[in-house]
Amino acid sequence: MKKELAITIVIVLALSAGALAASEVKWHKLKDGREKAKIEKKPMLVDFFYDERCPRCAFLQKEVYDNPSIAAKIMADFIPVRVDLTGKLTDDEEQLGKQYDYKNDCLLLFLDHNGNIMKYSNGMRLCFIDKVEPEMFVKYLDTVKANLNNK
Repeated sequence: MKKELAITIVIVLALSAGALAASEVKWHKLKDGREKAKIEKKPMLVDFFYDERCPRCAFLQKEVYDNPSIAAKIMADFIPVRVDLTGKLTDDEEQLGKQYDYKNDCLLLFLDHNGNIMKYSNGMRLCFIDKVEPEMFVKYLDTVKANLNNK
């Protein structure tokens, strides 16, 4: 009886760990993310990110990226890329940031699998420097996915 209970507990814990892993954002470096996006034909979510000391970054981490349902949506439909602003940027990271008005500060980009900025139907770019509330973030994810499905 004890053996069966132990096996049941192990199985439940293993399944729980798998569910948690699926709802966690697994970040890529820019170079790897670009390659993966092209292969999988998925858009990229690129976050030029400092660390938890940055109010915008801490907010996005806690309210958006650590939210299991948003994280699952990101992992299912996007290639998440994080550019670490606490270290030296690669030439590619620097060039990408400058292309979208990066001024050595936080920046959030939605790019198609070819690396082009995603836009609303009115031409407005999906490019942000401020924090994005979770509800709006989900709307942006849905907008990008809908735009890709219409192509």
